[in-house]
Amino acid sequence: MVDDLLTNGYNAVYGATPKSPTLRRIWHEHAEGPDFPEEFGHVSFVTLSELRRMATELRLKPGDTFVDLGCGMAGPALWMASETQANLVGMDASHVATELAGARANELGLGGQARFVVGSFSTTGLEAASLDAAMSEDALQYGPDKEAAMAEAARILKPGGRFVFTVFELDSATAEHLPILGVDMVDDYRPLLEKAGFSVEIYEEVPGWPEPMTAAYSAVVEAKETLTKEMGEAPVGALVLEMSMTLGAKPYKRRVLVAATKK
Repeated sequence: MVDDLLTNGYNAVYGATPKSPTLRRIWHEHAEGPDFPEEFGHVSFVTLSELRRMATELRLKPGDTFVDLGCGMAGPALWMASETQANLVGMDASHVATELAGARANELGLGGQARFVVGSFSTTGLEAASLDAAMSEDALQYGPDKEAAMAEAARILKPGGRFVFTVFELDSATAEHLPILGVDMVDDYRPLLEKAGFSVEIYEEVPGWPEPMTAAYSAVVEAKETLTKEMGEAPVGALVLEMSMTLGAKPYKRRVLVAATKK
């Protein structure tokens, strides 16, 4: 039920996002940062400096294969594939997102390096021990079973494979009554990673928070009328509802960057 609610919402949002120059401008200015290359634009909060740090920690070599869990339209993952010459498997619950990501890969000349599949954090459908690395950007907090998500990441990685991601830690006192976020509230991912068989090397708070989220979400809420004209009522309603609740409830304790190795 939670998966269906989340997937339907993201199908609507992803389908409408390419129609909105206003949303692109807001996200480029307030979230990803003005130096982020437009051709790899996205809807997470990963900046170019963070993505470079993730590339260093993933330790990908040309010809390696990595997965982006919750890839969306795959901007950061396609940047990673372009920079490292590694092969990308993008996984997302939204079939709309994976279709758009595939088209984007072809437009960028990366179609031969990338493929996209529909799956969930806990059931990717990928083969066991088939990947050299995994990444994820600001998506895992939406998973309804985060312990299962960590176990699935460990299952699909080869021994020694790297798992590098950014994620929001949830504050149970403010998140418990919210839809989706309140289902499985995790305020520290290290115990789940260790239980799944990872050795955690980096677990650090991303500095400067929550200003980028506050600025981006506030700008979206303020631009509701313009966004509705560009995207339609349903996707903008879903966006504004989520962002308004987040601004009011403040469910996120911290945003962290994590790097771990499968033992």
